[in-house]
Amino acid sequence: MSGATRHLKFYNSLWAMMPHDQSGVILPFDQICEMVASAGYDGMAIDLGAGDVEQAHAVRPHMERCGLTPLIVAFPKTIDSLHDTLLMAKDFNAPFVDVIGQVMPLSVEGMIPVVRRWIEMSEKLGMPIQFETHRNCITNDLYATLCLLDAVPEMRLCADLSHFVVDREFKLPLAKRDAALVQRVVDRSDSFQGRVASRQQIQLQLDFPQHQKWVELFKEWWRDGLVSWRDRNANGDCTFLCELGPPEYAMTDSHGREMSNRWEEALKIKSWVSDIWTDLERF
Repeated sequence: MSGATRHLKFYNSLWAMMPHDQSGVILPFDQICEMVASAGYDGMAIDLGAGDVEQAHAVRPHMERCGLTPLIVAFPKTIDSLHDTLLMAKDFNAPFVDVIGQVMPLSVEGMIPVVRRWIEMSEKLGMPIQFETHRNCITNDLYATLCLLDAVPEMRLCADLSHFVVDREFKLPLAKRDAALVQRVVDRSDSFQGRVASRQQIQLQLDFPQHQKWVELFKEWWRDGLVSWRDRNANGDCTFLCELGPPEYAMTDSHGREMSNRWEEALKIKSWVSDIWTDLERF
């Protein structure tokens, strides 16, 4: 598109860096930030579920020194508790807050006012929010999330599709109906996350031969996501978070040792998605 100024911004995750690989060594914040910045990431997500506000303030000066933009991941346990997190994110100059809402009414009718209240709070404070598709939160279920999207047109998502793969136990080849449901999620997503799952496991090793069918599925979804985002945005930044979690997200052997190098795998996902974006830029 002539005159478009769109950029793809890559983030890593502080949670994923503690530890960052199978060595089990947790590096100090200054070394973590230097490592992430040197690898070409634009920012780093600060997970307030795995960590806390104190940790966020402790890592902040190291991120600033390395030129890393913070992305705040919130786990509000009450409606009102998101307020202070939004203020903190605004002070941190975060692009948005990734909400993994822990207020979980049993019915969609009960969820709607919760989502609307959080969106109103976001708009009032001038800090955008996106609802991550995630297990054990208000978007836990794919079908309920789709109903929420229909009921609240202004609701925007951060697509971590790995959770819905496990939640729905998708089978391959993916049924046309399931593919259409995922596309509805993608079309309402303003950012994306990089992790490959199967119908039974949340985080797969990328190089294992038996996992390649799932790797290819996620590559297709990431391409679909970037195409959809570009169709909706002539300008702006598209955020892609490479988030490969430590154990127990990462599978381990009988000695508790991780079965792959997550740091290298995150870089591999980053390279794949960068190539997809570059390819799309040609059109």
